Amino acid sequence: MSYYATINPATGERVCEFDRATEAEIDAALANSAAAYHGWRAVPLAERADILRRIAKTWREQTNDLAPTLTVELGKPVAQARAEVSLCADIFDYYADQGPAFLEDEVLSIAAGGTAVVRTEPIGPLMGVMPWNFPYYQVVRFAAPNLLLGNTIVIKHSRNCPQSALAISRMFADAGLPGDVYVNVFADSTQVGRMVADSRIRGVSLTGSERAGSAVAEIAGRHMKKFVLELGGSDPFIVLDDSDLDSSVAAAVNNRLYNAGQACTASKRFLVLDQVYDRFLDKFTRAMDSVNPGDPTDPATTLGPLSSRHATDELAEQVDDAIDKGATLLTGGRRSGDADAAYEPTVLAGVTPDMRAYHEELFGPVAVVHRVRDEEDAIVVANESPFGLGAAVFTGDPQQGRRVAERLDVGMVWINGTSKSSPDLPFGGAKCSGVGRELGRFGIDEFANKKLIRTVR
Repeated sequence: MSYYATINPATGERVCEFDRATEAEIDAALANSAAAYHGWRAVPLAERADILRRIAKTWREQTNDLAPTLTVELGKPVAQARAEVSLCADIFDYYADQGPAFLEDEVLSIAAGGTAVVRTEPIGPLMGVMPWNFPYYQVVRFAAPNLLLGNTIVIKHSRNCPQSALAISRMFADAGLPGDVYVNVFADSTQVGRMVADSRIRGVSLTGSERAGSAVAEIAGRHMKKFVLELGGSDPFIVLDDSDLDSSVAAAVNNRLYNAGQACTASKRFLVLDQVYDRFLDKFTRAMDSVNPGDPTDPATTLGPLSSRHATDELAEQVDDAIDKGATLLTGGRRSGDADAAYEPTVLAGVTPDMRAYHEELFGPVAVVHRVRDEEDAIVVANESPFGLGAAVFTGDPQQGRRVAERLDVGMVWINGTSKSSPDLPFGGAKCSGVGRELGRFGIDEFANKKLIRTVR
């Protein structure tokens, strides 16, 4: 059986397969990326920006080809697939338009005579280890700023989205990106380790599990490589007692079910103050119960299947563990259909620390609702998680929301809104959710050499 394969999660059909890269192909990818780096960094910045604009234009023009691939490989509803393509184009445009200003020399004010300037320069070929839940977006938010900066990219994509990986390479080629500036390799985890250790790779970005992140960080650290890690989250959604419950519930349902709940920044733990808990829980449960998984190729579908039967099995085990240990199942808790990987929207209450669902990330349409006494209790419960990616706070008092936000141990907080990626907003977390930032002006500095140029006289 081939290592990389497209298996339609809505039907179980094995669509196509691809062999794992040979050692010779891996070495060629590294050699070609290293050779391309010297030419790419020498291309004037304005020309690199123009290429990014052409890439954005190409992505928009080929939306009708790109979006269906996400639906076939991952069961992503067509509207959400098209939105992902559009976001990728926006990211390329953002760095083409704003990136050159981020890379301007910074003149320092110094006490001694002469001048001092900090120049932002590329560092070399980079390795990207990418996940399956947003196959285009995850790659683009890493690749776009680094391509503008002058780094070259070697990508190892997830084994269940090979056609998405090939589509990205095709988009770059169609837009005129020079050959080997971006290289895709169908590598396995052992090969990834060797690539990260290889002297030709100067940095690595990984989005994935804690286990994968720890392994890559250990290798990168041993070989003195810069790394950026985004390792998931169990984001709290805090509902204070003066919040508008209808808008809070609507935001909670949309954020929990988007991409079938398979988003690192999806709200997964709902911490509701005692005064409004019963009303929120009733409204939220009824709203979740009203959504049914559907055919992802139907434009009207908002909830598709999970990415695979394996993902559904893992989610079911977490839910069953909570129920067996005394949690209350308010709705859902079942698979939907025999052949696909769909799972019903599910609400759990009474989840306690001895249950897997209390500490683990639930990567699917399952919500855990906690009753909390007051603002202080909400902050304590929110911060108990080993993760620290994002959070949402709903309140009628923005100042109170800001006060709560400042005490949450996370990388991102939305007040009266939920996480929505944007090219100009930094993305990243704290604690076990990883290190480093992507997007915005911060994302272009992660794999950069901040070179001091000092003129004494």
